[in-house]
Amino acid sequence: MEKKMYSVQIGDEIRQYEAGTTYRQIAAEHQKDYEDDIVLVFINDRLQELHKTLEGDCVMRFETTSGPIGHKTYKRSMSLMLVKAVYDVANHDDIDKVRIHYSVSKGYYCTIEGNIRLDQEFLEHVEARMREMVEMDMPINKRSIHTDDAIALFGQHGMHDKERLFEYRRVSKVNIYSMNEFEDYYYGYMVPSAGYLRYFKLYLYDEGFVVQMPTQKNPREVPPFEPQNKLFHVLKESTQWGDMQGIETVGALNGKITNGDGLQVVLVQEALQEKKIAEIAAQIAERRERKFILIAGPSSSGKTTFSHRLSIQLRANGLIPHPIAVDNYFVEREVNPRDKNGEYDFECLEAVDVELFNRQLKELLAGKEVVIPRFNFVTGHKEYGSGVKKLGENDVLVIEGIHCLNPKLTESLPDENKFKIYISALTQLNIDEHNRIPTTDGRLIRRIVRDARTRGSSAKRTISMWPSVRRGEERNIFPYQEEADVMFNSALIYELAVLKPYVESLLFGIDRDCPEYLEAKRLLKFLDYFVGIGSENVPTNSLLREFIGGGCFNV
Repeated sequence: MEKKMYSVQIGDEIRQYEAGTTYRQIAAEHQKDYEDDIVLVFINDRLQELHKTLEGDCVMRFETTSGPIGHKTYKRSMSLMLVKAVYDVANHDDIDKVRIHYSVSKGYYCTIEGNIRLDQEFLEHVEARMREMVEMDMPINKRSIHTDDAIALFGQHGMHDKERLFEYRRVSKVNIYSMNEFEDYYYGYMVPSAGYLRYFKLYLYDEGFVVQMPTQKNPREVPPFEPQNKLFHVLKESTQWGDMQGIETVGALNGKITNGDGLQVVLVQEALQEKKIAEIAAQIAERRERKFILIAGPSSSGKTTFSHRLSIQLRANGLIPHPIAVDNYFVEREVNPRDKNGEYDFECLEAVDVELFNRQLKELLAGKEVVIPRFNFVTGHKEYGSGVKKLGENDVLVIEGIHCLNPKLTESLPDENKFKIYISALTQLNIDEHNRIPTTDGRLIRRIVRDARTRGSSAKRTISMWPSVRRGEERNIFPYQEEADVMFNSALIYELAVLKPYVESLLFGIDRDCPEYLEAKRLLKFLDYFVGIGSENVPTNSLLREFIGGGCFNV
């Protein structure tokens, strides 16, 4: 019997393929046209894994490891191979849990709980086993089972975080991925086999190790391991705090909420942040020569609310804080640099009148009276009026801006007069022991909610702008974060449960035919893991109020 044939359009070319041909086979034919590995396909704009088969005429396009979705798929698949390799090298009974925590350098920081000695020899055995799986091109298989069966399976395997997570899922089916006998659950699509996972390196670090992976920009190259120790220790401290509260994962948080302990979680987390802010203010008060408090952090970190709360604590320590926004020192619009597309680049350092900024701050330090400009974003010019400042003995300037940690912004000011603070929402919560929550997801959800409330922006617009925002952060903020005297983690362990009802309706408003639909769908699936809670118990001075509204600060 003659096989049925289907037409597949790839770019401008149309080819005929037999029904049942795998997408992997079709991708292999076209791989020579792509510099980076094809790991997923879009079939009529619907994302599919490569093991799936052709079932009709379609338009096909490829997603490689240099694309955002392909890059995440690579890292997710690497996590599965890593965990399997650890279990293969160690005795299963000696491992209680392998935890994949958060990003360090360009990889993931991992720990192993159990009766094993994690040393260089053990790590070399794990890496050798991973490379063996790559050479074998070990298949990554997928099956779909009922949620009740998945809960029982995870209990059997001792994966109790996953067992607890799926007790709160409303979906009836769960996708299980396996490599040989090892079975696990992962949030999102995977590559079809280990042969796609050639680029990695393992490094011992702190109490665990880092699996270093390529970047999206250079997906065939493993970058040098360059740990950012200050950032790491803030993340580690937040994770330890969550562990002490018994909230390591989303399932544990859901358990607290459903058992009626949601209010306590909120209040304890808020108390912890207030304690941290008070400690920072006390450090500043002890160093009276620190007149310039410089605050920087990526988008949606809660910088504005943090600066207000820090100012209150500074007052409690006998200091008089004065807020200054670096944005008021923009150069005149006609001389503002433009980007490669001819648009004004407001995020580069050259968009700031650095010379004026330094001159005025030096004059303030010398006890002179200064008129601080106010930038008029309509006319594109600085205006001078009532912004007169003079620093007394107990006065400090609280300065907020994306370049505040860049030494070039304050190059004329003595270092002994600066106190630098880096703030970011460093999500310490994981979905389960092997599925982490990227910090960027938490910040994006915050921004979608805030932009809709304060700017009338749709979720579609916020998502479309996010890659550009991220590029600006990579260029202007992240390279300087280790310059900070202190780091503050603005993520709240409960916040996604509160943000869920705010953001879901906004995400559902994105039409299927929009380019942003796929990201909206991913975020909706992610939020489905959380049991939602109301915002009525969130204090009015909470950093979260900057995004959901109802706060006591004018932000």
